[in-house]
Amino acid sequence: MLSFNEILEKVEHEVSQLSFEYPPKSLYDPIEYILSLGGKRIRPALALMACNLYKENIDNVINPALGVEVFHNFTLLHDDLMDKADKRRNKPTVHKVWNDNTAILSGDAMLIAAYQLIGKTEPDYLKEVFDLFTETALEICGGQQYDMEFESRMDVTEPEYIEMIRLKTAVLLACSLKIGAITGGASKEDAANLYDFGINIGLAFQLQDDLLDVYGDTATFGKNIGGDITCNKKTFLLIHAFELASPEQKAVLNDWIGKTTFVAAEKIEAVTAIYNELHLKDITIAKMQGYYDKAMEHLSRLNVAPEKLNILKEVSNRLMYRQS
Repeated sequence: MLSFNEILEKVEHEVSQLSFEYPPKSLYDPIEYILSLGGKRIRPALALMACNLYKENIDNVINPALGVEVFHNFTLLHDDLMDKADKRRNKPTVHKVWNDNTAILSGDAMLIAAYQLIGKTEPDYLKEVFDLFTETALEICGGQQYDMEFESRMDVTEPEYIEMIRLKTAVLLACSLKIGAITGGASKEDAANLYDFGINIGLAFQLQDDLLDVYGDTATFGKNIGGDITCNKKTFLLIHAFELASPEQKAVLNDWIGKTTFVAAEKIEAVTAIYNELHLKDITIAKMQGYYDKAMEHLSRLNVAPEKLNILKEVSNRLMYRQS
């Protein structure tokens, strides 16, 4: 069984070997740029880890794992464009380095490149992996659509929000794990439990992301703090702020949300102050812990030696306990 660091080293090596040589080169420069920014590589790593639970030689999962990583970065490229984000992993976003049209077209090329890699899955597993990946890709688009629709709504509920982040974030983590299970020859039951493990870790991860946008550090978070607040993004914290706020606090929140011109730092400070008054950091952490506990329940049901599960527990803890 490979260690977590060995898995990451293998993933980084394989990502560095990806080559995009079709002309024109200008179409692929943004792809190489966003992939060079690094990141946690958690999705391909999860695929390799899941496969390694069932077999020693995991070379057969590398291509679909890379496909997932290229697809993930494609979604980030387009998300940054839609959100008008300036930074990704503490570097300028693709549409800032180039322009909007280049980001759209290079993103489209990334999506096709992801499917090319998925298509290199071993024939015995190709249909199941391809169908899972395609369903996941459509779910992610649905999650992004919900996210955009929520921008113009002030009545978003917690269940609606959880479903949105399940689709937008959690399903790709779950897909990565299930791809690893399938190519590793796991039972249907184990593959399903790994998928559900991924869903719950993904929900906890996204709630942590919401938290870090308010309480994180730019240097470690890799994005500007307060971006969700300045663009009135419906996060777990904002949804609960409206549920718990006093009439006076709601008036302040509505006033800031209604402003079309404002000083970003002032808005972030004012909204964060209300979050603090309502103890929303503690509420969010408790919700995260609930999903983490569910994830561990699914992990415990796997028909593998308990010591093999340590690597997945380690990565779960790294996701849960990023700097906040």
